[in-house]
Amino acid sequence: MTVLEDKAVTMPKNTTYEQAAASCEGVYYANSSINKVNLKSGQKVLVNGATGAIGSVAVQLLKHSGITVTAVCRGKHKELVRSLGANKVIDYTKEDFTKDEEKYHLVFDAVGKSSFFKCKSLLQPGGVYISSDLGFMSQNIFLPLITPIIKPLIGNKKTIFSLPTDPRGSILFVKKLIEKGEFKAVIDRTYPLEQIVEAFKYVEKGQKTGNVVITVKHNNKT
Repeated sequence: MTVLEDKAVTMPKNTTYEQAAASCEGVYYANSSINKVNLKSGQKVLVNGATGAIGSVAVQLLKHSGITVTAVCRGKHKELVRSLGANKVIDYTKEDFTKDEEKYHLVFDAVGKSSFFKCKSLLQPGGVYISSDLGFMSQNIFLPLITPIIKPLIGNKKTIFSLPTDPRGSILFVKKLIEKGEFKAVIDRTYPLEQIVEAFKYVEKGQKTGNVVITVKHNNKT
């Protein structure tokens, strides 16, 4: 496979192949979603699924922009998400994050396991809900068309469908952060190519932290 020179992004010199691979897909999903909302420093965002491939990126990018971040994850990952930049952590195994009394400018469901209607009470007037998933009966595609019509009934809150755009721009942005030492992809496990079936089985359990990376060896080099 060949890539046009003006489309390629070279690796940062201060990273590994594994880190570079893990700094792509989740990055452009997270960055595209965040960029759809006009957030300002000091505002508040809740990230559900803060230890996933998308969520772990979102926490870091939001913190970089001066956003106050509440992260939802398993309690055992509390210190991890704090190290990524979370100001507050909610352990979803012990409490229902949708009952949180804080009000947010953005609720970003980075694992697609909640819904706008469950999270609506978390939003400030004018607040936005974004999910990385289509939702039940693909509702997250249609709600952006419906919520503007019923906004007087829902406190001027809305949803935005997160269709990733400009992946190269997102990766170039994160490349600069990596070079400054301000971003690091979360890697759960690495598998050699020969164990790719086992890697998929592990991912399918739905409990991975960050990314699972496949390593390929060529001429005795990874």
